[in-house]
Amino acid sequence: MTRDDSPPPGIAAGRDFRTTHWSLVMAARHAPTALSRQALEQLCRTYWFPVYAFVRRRGHPPEDAQDLTQGFFARVLAAETLLQADAAKGRFRTFLLTLLTRHLATEFERAGALKRGGGAERIELDAADAEARYAIEPRDTVTPEVLFERQWADALLQRVLDRLRVEFDGAGRAGRFDVLKEFLLSPKREVSYAEVASKLGMTESAVTSGIFRLRQRYGAVLREEIRQTVAEDSEVEDEIRHLLQILAG
Repeated sequence: MTRDDSPPPGIAAGRDFRTTHWSLVMAARHAPTALSRQALEQLCRTYWFPVYAFVRRRGHPPEDAQDLTQGFFARVLAAETLLQADAAKGRFRTFLLTLLTRHLATEFERAGALKRGGGAERIELDAADAEARYAIEPRDTVTPEVLFERQWADALLQRVLDRLRVEFDGAGRAGRFDVLKEFLLSPKREVSYAEVASKLGMTESAVTSGIFRLRQRYGAVLREEIRQTVAEDSEVEDEIRHLLQILAG
């Protein structure tokens, strides 16, 4: 798949909680609009790899997994699938996994169906990248469902880091984020603030301030990105706890 993390035209990059990707799609279930279809496509582009990993873990070889994944997204992007979204359980993650399980069962029953979604709308898959990423997955015994959720959490966190990189490397400060993020991701620091200050050409107080701001923005952006995948603000904290449990497991 060609990576495209930019939001669809007219949709904020997570900062406007009044109009978010999945809530927009949910609101348009009975009469999808061009904007809601763009929002749904953006969600699919961001979270395509967990689907591919799930299909591979179910035992399908790479070529078949590509076909099944492409056919699945063709179905997701079809307007009628939105009617299956449950407003009472409005997480895009839950909707996608439920629909994926049903899709694989259906495709098993009709193995002669057209591959790659026929003439339906497509999400372009980078087959080489998909298999390369799947190849580095641990050969453990976790279920396809657990692997899906792990990869979902990874995709979400990567989205968060990508946004933070844009913020912190802007205005001619390229490379600053990769240095500061070690204080965000690693509980045990291997370098001091003074060493980082010398490396970045900053004062130690500026580094301290930058790390504090990074940690604050990490929490805020994480909530913004999760908010894009749930229907209500009230679901954000529960989703955070769920994803943290997945990553800890």
